[in-house]
This record gives sequence, C-alpha cells and structure tokens, in this order.
Amino acid sequence: MARHDEPAPINFRMNGMIARFVGIVAIALGFVIGIYGLGDTGARWLQTALGLLATGMLAQGYALYCSVKRRQELKDQPKS
Repeated sequence: MARHDEPAPINFRMNGMIARFVGIVAIALGFVIGIYGLGDTGARWLQTALGLLATGMLAQGYALYCSVKRRQELKDQPKS
C-alpha cells in the first residue's frame, strides 16, 4: 500500500505520449486555421493559429524532455 508522505512516481512514458499527441493536433490545427486566416483579413484567426503553433511546439518540447528522462530512468535502473 502506498504511503501518503511519498510522492507518486512520474510516468514519463504516458506523459510523453499525451504531450506528443497534443502537440501534433495543435500544430495541425494551427496550420489549418492559419491558412483559413490568410483569406479572412482583419480577423483574429492568424493570432489564434500562431498560438496553436506555439502550444504545439511547447508540447513537442515537453514530449522530448519526457523521452530523455525516461531513457535516463531506464539506464539508471539496476540490473536484476
């Protein structure tokens, strides 16, 4: 049984998979909305697209961080 004073271990694999999925979707939506915004001048679609692209890139960066941390975790585990 888990103790209450011990923090739960971070699941880098699941966090990385979720971040990668969110990043891909945000970047794809950013491109689609950006193309739509090019035809509609004066609207805020381009700003929204830029926000989605930035969010997608940040999510991809976090997914890369999770991959590196997971590799380090696996490498540091003692062999049994």
